[in-house]
Parts: sequence; C-alpha cells; structure tokens
Amino acid sequence: MTASTVKHFFFSEYFADGARTTLGILLPVLLFFQLGELQMGFPVSIGALCASITDVPGPVAHKRNGILACIVIVFAVAAATGYAQVNMFLMGAAILLFSFFFSMLTVFSMRAAIVGTAALLIMVLVMGLHPANIWLFSGLLAAGGAWYLCLSMLFLRVLPYRPAQHALGECIHEVARTLRLKAAFYNPATDLDEGYQKIVAQQIVVSEKQDAVRELLVKSNLMMKSTSVQGRVLLLTFADVVDLYEQIMAIQYDYATMREELGHTGTLETIGRMIRYVADELTEIGWAIQSNTRYRPRRQLQTDLEQVEHYIHELSDRTPEVHILVLQKVFLNLQDLVQRLFSIQNYFKAETGEKTKADTMIEKEDELEFSRFVTHNEYDPKKLKNNFTFQSAIFRHSLRVALVCLSGYILTQLFNLGHHSYWILLTIIVILKPAFSLTKQRNYERLVGTIAGAVIGVFILHFVKDTTAHFILMTICMVGTFSFQRINYIICVIFMTPFILIAFSFMGSGDLTIARERIVDTVIGSAFAFAASYLVFPNWESEKLSQFMRAMLQANINYLQKVAETLAGLKVGTTAYKLARKDVYVNSANLSAAFQRMVSEPKKKQRNGEQIHRFLVLNHILSSNIASVASFLQSRDRQVYPQALSQPVHNSIAILHEGMQQLSPETDTPAQPLQEITETVAAADTPFENEALLRDQLHFMQKLSQDIHKTTLEITNQ
Repeated sequence: MTASTVKHFFFSEYFADGARTTLGILLPVLLFFQLGELQMGFPVSIGALCASITDVPGPVAHKRNGILACIVIVFAVAAATGYAQVNMFLMGAAILLFSFFFSMLTVFSMRAAIVGTAALLIMVLVMGLHPANIWLFSGLLAAGGAWYLCLSMLFLRVLPYRPAQHALGECIHEVARTLRLKAAFYNPATDLDEGYQKIVAQQIVVSEKQDAVRELLVKSNLMMKSTSVQGRVLLLTFADVVDLYEQIMAIQYDYATMREELGHTGTLETIGRMIRYVADELTEIGWAIQSNTRYRPRRQLQTDLEQVEHYIHELSDRTPEVHILVLQKVFLNLQDLVQRLFSIQNYFKAETGEKTKADTMIEKEDELEFSRFVTHNEYDPKKLKNNFTFQSAIFRHSLRVALVCLSGYILTQLFNLGHHSYWILLTIIVILKPAFSLTKQRNYERLVGTIAGAVIGVFILHFVKDTTAHFILMTICMVGTFSFQRINYIICVIFMTPFILIAFSFMGSGDLTIARERIVDTVIGSAFAFAASYLVFPNWESEKLSQFMRAMLQANINYLQKVAETLAGLKVGTTAYKLARKDVYVNSANLSAAFQRMVSEPKKKQRNGEQIHRFLVLNHILSSNIASVASFLQSRDRQVYPQALSQPVHNSIAILHEGMQQLSPETDTPAQPLQEITETVAAADTPFENEALLRDQLHFMQKLSQDIHKTTLEITNQ
C-alpha cells in the first residue's frame, strides 16, 4: 500500500461516510449515558444505524426519500416483530413474509433493496433484544432515524458539492487506470489476451463509476441549475472525462503486428510511456477534485508530445512507410488525448480565476443533453406484480431468502445455540445474494473476516484493560467498518467484529464467550446460505448469458446503424452517437460481469467459457473500431459516401443480426431500416483523404462481425 493510496482513502467519500455514520451512531449513546438513560440510547443508535445503511450516494432528494421510507418501515417492522414474538408460529410466519417481501424490493432499485435490508436487520435485532415496551422501542428507533436524517442533510447543506467531487474523483481515477491498461498494449512483454481481459473487466468498474456521477450531477437540481462556477466545472469536467474515456476505448490497432514490425525500434515503449504520462496527469486532476485542492500540472505534456513526434520523424528514414502511417495515426490519437486533457485543465483555470470561461461553459452546457444519459427508476407497483413468476430471478431469490431464514429460525428454536443465536439469521440475510458466485464470495469474506476480527477483538480485550482505550479502539473500528462496507467487505468485517466485542464488553459480556458465539453463529449461517444458493432455486449465470450476448449484439447493431446512416448522408447528431456508444459500453459491462460470475460457479455449471471470452473480446474490438470510424465521419462535412464504403457496414449489421437469431430464434427482432433522406446531400464522387484507410477499416469491421458470428455458432451448437 503506497502513501498516495492511503491519502486517496482518507479523502474519499467512503471515509467521510464512515466518519459521519460513526458520529451519528455514537452521539445518541453518549448523550443518553450522560443523562443516566443509557438503555434508551441504544435503540436510538440502532435507528441511526438502519438509516445510515440506506444513505448511499445519490441526489439529495433520493437520499432524503430513502431515509424517510426506512424510518417508517423500520418503525412498522419493529412493532410487528415485537407483537409476533409472543408465539413461535406467528414469528415464523412473520419471518417468512418479511424476508420474501423486503427481498422483492430489489425489482425497483438498489436503494429500495437496501431499505429492505434495513427492515430485515431490525426484524432480527428485535428478535434478539426482546424489548419490554415495543412501542417505546419502535419510537426510539424512528427518533434515531430522524436524527441521522438531520445529520446527513446538514452535511449536504454545509458541503453541497462534496459527494459529487468524491464520485467524480473516483471516476477519473478509474479512467486513468483504463489508460494505463491501454498503455500496456505497447509493451511487447505483456500478453495481449490478458490485456483485453483486463480492459473488458475495467469497463464494469468505469460504467459503475460513471453511473454514480450521473446520478449525482444530472439528477441533482443543485448541479443542473447551479449558477456557481464550481458546479458547472464539475458538470463539464464529467462531460469531457466521458468523452476522453470513449476516445480511449475507440483507440484500437493490430497490436500483434505492431509488436512484430516495430517492437525492436523502441517506439512502442515510448508511446506507452507517453500514455502513462497522460494517465498520471489525469490522476492528479482526479485527486485535486476529490480532495478539493488546487490542481497543479506535474508534467509539460506538450513538450513530451513533441519529443514523441521527433522520435517518430527520426524513425521515418529507416522504417517502411506503411508502418510510419500507423505511427502517425497513433500520434494523432495521442494529440487528441492531450488536447482533451488541456480542455479539462482549462475548466480549473476558470475555477481559480486564471482564465474566465464562463460564457463558453454556459454555451457548452446548453448543448449537452445530460438527462438522456441517465437511467430513471420507476416505482410502479406493476414491476412487483410482473416479477411474481418463477421466470424472475428476483422472485426465486426472495423465495430462497424467506425459506432459508425460516429454516434458520426453526434451528434456533430446536437447539440451544446461545443468547445471540439471532446472529445466524443476520448472517443469512447479509450473505445470501441472487447469484451463486456473489454468495460464495460474500461467504468467504464473512467467515475469514469474522475469525480474524474475533482474534483481534479478544487480543484487545485481554491485553488492553483501560476503558478509555477500549472506547477509542471501538471508535476506530466503527469508522473502519462503515468506511469499508462498500469497497472491501472482508476488511469491513475484520473491523466490525472487534467493534461488536468491545461494545458487548461495555455491557458486561465476556469476550471469549461472545467471540465463540459470533464465530459459531457465522459458520452456521454461512453454511445455510451457501447450501441454499446451490440447492434452493439456484440461479446459474450460464442460463442467462445468451440474453446478455443478444443485448451486446443489438447494441453494436444500433451503433453500426448510426454509421450506416451517416454514410448514407443522413444527419446523425453527436448525442445520438454518444447514446449508442453508452449503450454498447453498458451492455459490454453487463456481459463481462455475468461472465465473471459464471467462472466463479462450479465447473459443471459453466458452459463455453473460452468461446464467450472470445465473444467478449471480439465485440470490444468491433465497438472500438466503430467508435473510431464514427469519430472520423463526424469530423467531415455531411455527404453521401460511395456504395463500396456503406456495403461492409450493411453486411456487418446483417451478420450480427443473424447471430442474434442464433442466440434466441423465437424472439426475432428485425433490423431497423435506414431513415429516408429528406434533403439533398452532396455525394462523394471523388476520392477523399484517408478513403483507403476508411475502406480497410470498414472491411475489417465486417471480418470482425463474421468472427463474432462464427463464435456465436460455436456457442449455440454445443
């Protein structure tokens, strides 16, 4: 772990959220302790904890509504659970009903799913705590939730731009990492296939980070209607970062040939080093945004770029012209990357007053149709109704959670497993996920984290006797728990276990007894969850991959359709291209994530792993080439291009469409016809600059489409 990584963490939103959550939970307990009513402080803190679970990144209105919904639901579930406890059969029915219903909330959104998790958490805690006055207890829970809501809204009022700065900084760091992965292709020693695998996997991360920023910037009235330079800088920086990322993904060459022909010259290493310089500068911008500090360039990129140009010029005397043309194309792409970086740098000059660009920024802001790039969640009850079928993975998962929680409860009633046997249910709820691979991963992290954390906790309680030191260490563990809960679950659990053991020690419970119960209950709950994910309505990724593959092909067809329309002389706006490109990246990330989940499943459940990986890589190369062609066509005046150029695109569309039929012949979707040209557009009667290169690239795209179709046939015929 480097110093920059540590610095990055302490200025991240994760640490800020962890500190805020710790403050929200600790203050009520400390306040009621001073008032001599410690027992009343615990439910208030638990209510704050439940509210904090739903306080995930997003627009202020979504945060507020999510926490309010959590407060109401937690109050109702706590009261209902308290009354259901009078009878074992009634409690079993409540567990079955609540576990199923609140797991079904996943159909609406991730925030709704988290509210459901908070409801199940309070159900289990009420079962374990047995409050004497259930209405008072439920009211204190609601009060704790309201207290946390006020705290969260206060932070957002005082620091309105911090969540967006954190999210944008994280996004820029991941784009810079993508750039470094691209730089590795110019290193003859790296494996190309492994490089493509890393790039495709990185798409998942970048897609998630971009969606998080869009949620904060585009859905937030504060950002979209902001009159401050800071708000517009964030908005426009994100727009340029997205463009930069899309340009990075559009850069695609025959790296194997380049290595073979130019590997001995040292040129590729020089280019790779230049790309890393750009990535380093991008990282500095991300860090400046995230830490809310002034951005200072580390390198003179223009000078570095001139050195690369000089190197290529010197090489031209002793290298075949065809290879020099490729290097010149690479250099032009480097120039574009650097220019985009300079554009982002200019926004920060505007922010610091070195150069005022307010008029330009407002003009550009009006041109950007941000809202079309955001996914809008609809809380329509029909969604719930439509998912009441065994064809729905969420329905099967909800039924699985309900049955396993009921089984866990029956076990605790049949056997004396200690005073804290409700931890078994808690473990099941936390570990059991819709996909087998996610349950498997969470199972491992929970077990290892609990055992390691228990050892640390017992060590602290045995060797550190000072109660003040205990409180300080517990606070540190709380911050660690809530800081890592969204980024590294195993570290989160390692911090969580000592925090729980120290907290119980303040209430007079023995450290070894609690630690032993914690480990035993975690093992039992983990065993239940893992067995259920394999045996109870299992959800295997191999059964759904064809849907993701079909969506991937459809996205590339739509992208090719825009190119075909441009070649036919139709007017295709920049936004239309960007929307098609975003659809490609999202579907590529979805397919890659599903593939990664499949390879974590049992071997006998995996199918066509090698072919699907090849399908992923080929589609990635195809979409990169489409982006490159689209960029070239957009840079030229509108015209009708020769049939020799448009035919390969139409062929590619037809080939990919045939692949879609192979994947799902019963749901055939006809290819969309080209729009009619409603105005006179000049035809390209004479050859134009780079026509031969464009023709070669279009034919290469057709060959890629044929390779994709061939791979699709291999998958469907097995």
